[in-house]
Amino acid sequence: MTSPYEIKKEICEIGKRIYMNGFVAANDGNISVKVGENEFYCTPTGVSKGYMTPDMIIRVDAEGHKLEGKLNPSSEIKMHMRVYKERPDVQAVVHAHPPTATGFAIAGLPLDKYTMPEAVISLGEIPLTSYGTPSTNEIPDAVSKYLQNHDAFLLENHGALTVGNSLMNAYFKMETLEFFAKISLVARQLGGEQEFTCEQIEKLLAVRKAMKLPGRHPGCAKCSKRGTPNCTCAMPGVPSVNPDKPAAAASADGSMDALVQEITRKVLAELKK
Repeated sequence: MTSPYEIKKEICEIGKRIYMNGFVAANDGNISVKVGENEFYCTPTGVSKGYMTPDMIIRVDAEGHKLEGKLNPSSEIKMHMRVYKERPDVQAVVHAHPPTATGFAIAGLPLDKYTMPEAVISLGEIPLTSYGTPSTNEIPDAVSKYLQNHDAFLLENHGALTVGNSLMNAYFKMETLEFFAKISLVARQLGGEQEFTCEQIEKLLAVRKAMKLPGRHPGCAKCSKRGTPNCTCAMPGVPSVNPDKPAAAASADGSMDALVQEITRKVLAELKK
C-alpha cells in the first residue's frame, strides 16, 4: 500500500512536470488524488506547482474542507470534488493551462476532430465547457454536463482539465491533450485537418476496447447512423464497421487505412513496454 508521503511526493513530481512543460505559470494549476471515500490530497493555493514539497500538500474531505496541512487547499477544489462525486472511478484530477489547448479554449473551439490515432484511442472528442468564474460552482456545473462520457475537457477562456484512474494516468492525458492541440493547430495552418471516416474510427475504438483502457470515451459522435450501412460519414461504398466485432473491412483509401493500422500497431507496441 502506498504511504501518504509517497502520494504527496508523486503530487509534487506531477506539479514539477506541468510547471517545467510550461502547462502552468507562477502559481497556476491544481492537482488532487483520492485516497479514501472521504479523504483526498490536493495542492495548496498560492504556491508554484514547480516548487512544492510533500509537507505543503493538503488533506481535505469530500466537501473540500481542510483536515490537515499548514497551507490552504486550492481555490478550485470545488471542481475536483464534483468530479469525484459524479465519477466514482476517478482517482486523480489535474487542472492546468497548457498554452495551445488553452488557446483553443479561449478561441471557443473544441478539439472534436478525429484525426490522430493516439488521440482517438486515448481521449476521443475533447469538449469545450461553457465559461465559469474560477473558484465558484459555475465551473463544476459546466464540467458536469460532459463528465460521464469524457476524461479530458477544455474550460472556456480558462484552461484544461483531465481525470484518470491514477495520478500519472490523469497527467498523461493532459500531455496527450496539449500534444494533440499543437498538431491540430499546425494542421489548420497547413490547410485543415483530414478526418478519419467512421469506419476508420471504429477500428480504433475496437483497439481501445481490446486494450481495456480505463476511463470514459465519447465514441464516434459524428453521425447518428454510425454502425449502419447508412452512415453518412463512411467512405463511399464501404459499410461502417460494428465496434463490437473484428474490424475486417478494408478501406477504399488503402494508403490512409494502412497508415491508421501502422500507427495503431506502434501505439500498442509502446504501451506493452
